[in-house]
Amino acid sequence: MLRVGVTGGVASGKSTLSAALRGLGAEVCDADALVAELYRPNGPGARAVLEVFGTAVIAADGSVDRKALGDLVLADAVRLRRLEAAIHPQVRARVASWYEGLRRRETPPDVAVVEAALLVETGASEEYDRLVVVTAPETARRQRALAAGWRPERLDAVIAAQLTDPERAAAADYVVANERAPGDLAAAAATLWVLLTEDAARLAEGLPLLDRRIELP
Repeated sequence: MLRVGVTGGVASGKSTLSAALRGLGAEVCDADALVAELYRPNGPGARAVLEVFGTAVIAADGSVDRKALGDLVLADAVRLRRLEAAIHPQVRARVASWYEGLRRRETPPDVAVVEAALLVETGASEEYDRLVVVTAPETARRQRALAAGWRPERLDAVIAAQLTDPERAAAADYVVANERAPGDLAAAAATLWVLLTEDAARLAEGLPLLDRRIELP
């Protein structure tokens, strides 16, 4: 089973690409959905956030108030690192559990994708067989995010807290340049799928993966 990480900046199109790969046959895990589960009322992530930051970022039902938490940590690099130290190990443990569940299937999938925003920033990218980075011009990403309802000040803070596209792409095996409309990644996904299934076949045969850095338009 080929373990694939898909990452990219806010509104880059990584979710669209991951959905397209799911349609082609990949199993897909959304790391943000794992975080939402951890942040549920009195969940392990909520308890960790409460311990680190106190009640100001906890909602009345015991869940994490993600807006309040974001306002707190995005403006303070030290607090952001503290949050990452508290939550990212929990996310990585759940990803590992997800992969283990796939391996235990009678017929495991050939390709299993984890979509996450901070794979390179946290060093988690090293845990995958292949890293796919989705890039897009910042102007296009801003337009998409604002159209989706992002507040400009929150968007600016998130972009500032993340790596740039060139920094992420430097760690990638495959780079998907998404300069089109948000939903128009089908052709790139199809090409990427061929490459990933070739990689999966090599692993299944006990062969090492080829050293690759391929850019897909």
